Amino acid sequence: QERGALGFERHYHVTDPFIRRLGLEAELQGHSGCVNCLEWNEKGDLLASGSDDQHTIVWDPLHHKKLLSMHTGHTANIFSVKFLPHSGDRILITGAADSKVHVHDLTVKETIHMFGDHTNRVKRIATAPMWPNTFWSAAEDGLIRQYDLRENSKRSEVLIDLTEYCGQLVEAKCLTVNPQDNNYLAVGASGPFVRLYDIRMIHNHRKSMKQSPSAGVHTFCDRQKPLPDGAAQYYVAGHLPVKLPDYNNRLRVLVATYVTFSPDGTELLVNMGGEQVYLFDLTYKQRPYTFLLPKKCHTSGEVQNGKTSTNGVSNGIHLHSNGFRLSEGRAHVSPQVELPPYLERIKQQANEAFACQLWTQAIQLYSKAVQKAPNNAMLYGNRAAAYMKRKWDGDHYDALRDCLKAISLNPCHLKAHFRLARCLFELKYVAEALECLDDFKGKFPEQAHSSACDALDRDINAALFSKSDNAEDKKGGGPIRLRATGRKDSISEDEMVLRERSYDYKFRYCGHCNTTTDIKEANFFGSNAQYIVSGSDDGSFFIWEKETTNLVRVLQGDESIVNCLQPHPSYCFLATSGIDPVVRLWNPRPESETLNGRVVVDMEGASQANQRRMNADPLEVMLLNMGYRITGLTSGGAGGSDDEDSSEGQVQCRPS
Repeated sequence: QERGALGFERHYHVTDPFIRRLGLEAELQGHSGCVNCLEWNEKGDLLASGSDDQHTIVWDPLHHKKLLSMHTGHTANIFSVKFLPHSGDRILITGAADSKVHVHDLTVKETIHMFGDHTNRVKRIATAPMWPNTFWSAAEDGLIRQYDLRENSKRSEVLIDLTEYCGQLVEAKCLTVNPQDNNYLAVGASGPFVRLYDIRMIHNHRKSMKQSPSAGVHTFCDRQKPLPDGAAQYYVAGHLPVKLPDYNNRLRVLVATYVTFSPDGTELLVNMGGEQVYLFDLTYKQRPYTFLLPKKCHTSGEVQNGKTSTNGVSNGIHLHSNGFRLSEGRAHVSPQVELPPYLERIKQQANEAFACQLWTQAIQLYSKAVQKAPNNAMLYGNRAAAYMKRKWDGDHYDALRDCLKAISLNPCHLKAHFRLARCLFELKYVAEALECLDDFKGKFPEQAHSSACDALDRDINAALFSKSDNAEDKKGGGPIRLRATGRKDSISEDEMVLRERSYDYKFRYCGHCNTTTDIKEANFFGSNAQYIVSGSDDGSFFIWEKETTNLVRVLQGDESIVNCLQPHPSYCFLATSGIDPVVRLWNPRPESETLNGRVVVDMEGASQANQRRMNADPLEVMLLNMGYRITGLTSGGAGGSDDEDSSEGQVQCRPS
C-alpha cells in the first residue's frame, strides 16, 4: 500500500503547471559560510547540509526547522555530505578540503571515525543501498577510495587510481553509484571524459591477481593492468576532445563537476565545467561523430548516422576513399512526409523566428517539432541551420549531428549535405570538409559554382594552405590522440584506448554558466526525470525539458552562484544552495500567491550572457562578477560574427 502511494506521488508530483508555479517557499538559516552540499535522506523528511563553516546541519525541511547542528571536526570547507544507507539516518559521512573523510553518529553528535588516506581535497562521497557499511570518495589526489565500516576492519583501499592512467596532475571531482545496479560507479575528473566502472569486476580482478601463483612476479612484457578489460567505459561530448587544445590555449578548463544517474539507471547526466550539461544514454549508445575518423574503410560507402549496432560498435562517420558517398548517381529530391497541421504551424513559427535572427527561439520550436516527428528530415536540416547561426559552444557539433540525421532520413537533402561540409570545416576537420564538399558538388552539379560553394571552397583552401606546414595535420587519418607533453601529465596507452572507445551524448542543455566553482551540480527533476536542473555562476538555476532540451524556467537562487540542487525523493520540492549561507526550498506556489521576484523573465538574455561569460577571458569574468557590462561582444555568444557564411545564398541560409 505504502509503495503504491509513493509510486503515485512520484508519478504526479512534477507536471508542467507545477514547474511554471515553482517559487521560493523558505530560507533555512543556520550556517555562517557557503553551503557546498545538500543531501536528502531516503524518506525525504530530513535534509543534511555541509558548509565552509565546517558544520553540518540536519533540517526538518517540511517544517523549516533545524534539528541538529554539529562541528564535523574538519579543519576546512566541507564539500560532501551523505547519509549511510541502512543506518536509520543515524550515520552521516562528510568529506572536506582538509583531505579527510569523517563518519558521524548523529544520535550522540560525535565523530566516530576519521579517515586521512587522501592527500588532497575530498570533493564527493557516494553510497549505495546494496553495499551496507560501504562508501566511496573522490579526491583531487586522483584517487577513488572504497571504505569498509564493519567493526573488524574500518579501513579504506584504493579502488581506482586515475594517476596510473592520466599522470600525477589528474584530479577526481565527483562520483555516483547507479541506483538500479549498485555495481556501476560513474566518476568525473579533470578533462572532458566521464568514466563508468564496474566495481564487482574490479574486485574480482584484484582477488584473482592475489590468488594467482605468479602474482608477485612481474616482467616488462607481463605488465599487470590496474583494471581488467571491460571494467571501464568512457563517455565524452564528441566535439570536446578536438576543442581541448584551443580551450587550453585560452586557459579554459574542462572538468566534470557533477555526475548523476537517472532514477531508472539508464541515463547519465554530467555538468561539464567550462561547457554545457550533457545527458548520455547508457542503453542506446552512440559513437562520437567526429572523434574517430578512419581514412580508409572497406565497408559500404555510407555515412553512418552514429547509432550503434546490436553489438554496440559503430564508427560514427566512415570516411572512405570515395568521400562521403551516401548514394550513387545524380541526386533527386525524395518526397518528404507531410507534417500534420499543428506541427506545420510550429515549423512555420520556427522559420519566422529564424528570419528574425532569433536563433534560440527557432531551435526550441524545431526541437518541439522534432520530438513529435522524429523522422522528418526537414526539421533536422532546419534546426542545423539555426545552430550554425547561433554559434554557442557545441552548436556546430549538434548541427553536424542534425545534418547526418537529415541525410540518413533523406539522402537527397541538398541543404543538409552542404551544411555538413560547413560544419566539418567549422569543427576543424578541414580535409574531411573538402571531401564532403567535393562529394556535394558531384551530387548537385547545378550548385557547384554557387556563391556558397565558392565561399566554403575558399575557406577550406585557405585553411589547408595555412596548415600545410604542420606535419601533425589530421589529414593523416587515424584517431585524434590527445597526448600530453610533460611526464607529470603523461597519458597511458590503456587510457588512450579507453578514450578512443568513448560514447557520445544524447542530449545537450545550454543556458547556464559553469566556470567559477568546481562543485556545480545538475540533476534530474520530476516523477519520470522529465526535467533537468542545473546551477549557474550568475546566481540562477535553470530548468530544461529533458526530451526537447528546451529551457522552461530560470529562477534566481543565490546572490552570487547556485552550486547545489537536490530534488526531494518523492515530491515537487527542490533544495538549493550556493555562496549565500542559507539553504533555499522551492515548490509550486498556490494560484492565489503572485510569484515573487525571483523569476528570470528574459531567459534568452540570461543564456546569452552566460555564453559570453564562458567565452570571456578571466579579466572580463571578474568585471562581469563585479557588475560591469562588457561592450563589443556579439549577441550570438561564443565568439565570431554572423556574417562569415552570409554569402551562402539559397544553400545555407534559409530554412526549408
